[in-house]
Amino acid sequence: GQLVESGGGSVQSGGSLRLSCAAAGYTGSRYCMGWFRQAPGKEREEVASLSIDGATAYADSVKGRFTISQDNAKNTLYLQMNSMSPEDTAMYYCAAGPSRQYYSGAWHCRPNYWGQGTQVTVSS
Repeated sequence: GQLVESGGGSVQSGGSLRLSCAAAGYTGSRYCMGWFRQAPGKEREEVASLSIDGATAYADSVKGRFTISQDNAKNTLYLQMNSMSPEDTAMYYCAAGPSRQYYSGAWHCRPNYWGQGTQVTVSS
């Protein structure tokens, strides 16, 4: 099984993109699914998490701008990104797994399976 991201690309500052993660072929745990990103020279960081009970978590840097959601009928996870800035430039990864951790007032995914990623570039 696999997770396949799409929807990345180039956008100007202030613009929007919607990432998709097709999970139809993924046979692992979907207890928690999320989006992570890694910029050049930086560590990978959580962007948003969505647990099976509907709980969500967001990085402080994206709160109010990004929204994680899923369409169970389409087996697809989404990340709607609005008001984007150059600091959002990174490779974005879809991830899933059987566990999560509670901190900073929210449940955060601890994934054990990752997609290949999709590049997002925001120009000023």
